[in-house]
Amino acid sequence: MLSNNVHSQVNRRHFLRNVGVNIALPGFVSFGGSKLFAAEQSTANLATTASGAPLRTAFIYFPNGAIPAQWWPAEQGSVPRLAGSLAPLDKLKQQLQILGGLDQVNAEGGADGAGDHARGSSVFLTGVRLNKSATDIRAGVSIDQAIAEQAGQQTLFPSLEMTCDAQRQSGSCDSGYACAYQFNISWKSPTQPMPPESNPRLMFERLFGSGHSEERAKNLARRRVQQQSILDYVLADAREMHNRLAARDREKLDQYLNGVREIEQRLERAERLAAEEGPQIEAPAGISQDIAEHVGVTFDMLLLAFQSDLTRVATLMLAHDGSNRAFDHIGITEGHHDLSHHQNNAEKIEKIAKIDRWYVEQFAKFLDKLQNTPDTDGNSLLHNSMIVYGSGNADGNRHTHSNLPIVLAGGGGGSLTPGRYQHHGSQPLCNLYLTLADRMGVQGLDRFGDSTGRLEDV
Repeated sequence: MLSNNVHSQVNRRHFLRNVGVNIALPGFVSFGGSKLFAAEQSTANLATTASGAPLRTAFIYFPNGAIPAQWWPAEQGSVPRLAGSLAPLDKLKQQLQILGGLDQVNAEGGADGAGDHARGSSVFLTGVRLNKSATDIRAGVSIDQAIAEQAGQQTLFPSLEMTCDAQRQSGSCDSGYACAYQFNISWKSPTQPMPPESNPRLMFERLFGSGHSEERAKNLARRRVQQQSILDYVLADAREMHNRLAARDREKLDQYLNGVREIEQRLERAERLAAEEGPQIEAPAGISQDIAEHVGVTFDMLLLAFQSDLTRVATLMLAHDGSNRAFDHIGITEGHHDLSHHQNNAEKIEKIAKIDRWYVEQFAKFLDKLQNTPDTDGNSLLHNSMIVYGSGNADGNRHTHSNLPIVLAGGGGGSLTPGRYQHHGSQPLCNLYLTLADRMGVQGLDRFGDSTGRLEDV
């Protein structure tokens, strides 16, 4: 163990400042544990569990709703076995809640008519009525940004916004709605969306580069020229630190560094795959033509950001609502959006359910990694997280926005009661968001979006 003198002089942030490439490490008990980190904070209850470990929240969006009959369990309470679209989550069912009866009524058409996909995306985390225009953009602050406004001061990045989708931020996209509505779920203000990063390599450089964009660009160029890993810049420091850590922390450091190197190798494989499959088109560096690889490595970016406590608030848009991506790798050549208008055609319904399940499979892989990654207090990252997985459309065939498909994963550091399916009647989804904001320690947020109160029994 480190001496008291070292405890008094060395803490995690001091170590990070002295690592040349600003690579972040997980929290170590040898540095005084999470209680030491909490002492550095002027508002220790923000985004912090009862044990003093970081409390994290993420909002993960999948497009075009889900097949209701394949989504919802037959009965409320403890579910013996998850089936249908949620079957990939079965082994993790004790770590999640399936939440029924949550609505976003401001995504309904009403007098605004068509445009359910634009509304589905940007109403999902804001809960407000969008101004239907291609140029006069007015939405609302999203819940992730409302949380980050207070909790974001604790980390290097107040929030992270990611996507596995192409981006359009200008022009008209859905029945007269601005593309900014359809391609964003995170909003800093009613007129300022937070465009998500789609390139895993750029996100990796942002997280583990030198800090500023110019410095990150230089780091990337230097790395490509020298053909060496970012880790090579800090191996000497890591080896020295390794010898000064307790046995438990040495194991954690080794696991973490191996995870970073593995992701770098996956990014390089993804770039090679893109070059091999589309040599006539120069693919953006870091974006694989293999959607499963792209989604997987993006989830890994989020895992590392949480593990290294670079952020405690994040959004991930797997695809924009209305996405018409084909899924050839699972035998579906038709576009997702086209299939979603199935008009009760059994074959199309089966294909949509297969797509729904594929998205859930990717989510389950992410949760499994969170569950198997220890946090500073000895619990898992999943235990100390609150992860909302859902869509802004309920039934893609009818474009409904009531009884949205929502899963809440994680234990909230012990503040949540996972392991069940609960139907909450018909309440605004924003009621859940108020409850999560409370758990994150946010103060003064009495109402949000169209909320009518807190969601009880979560």
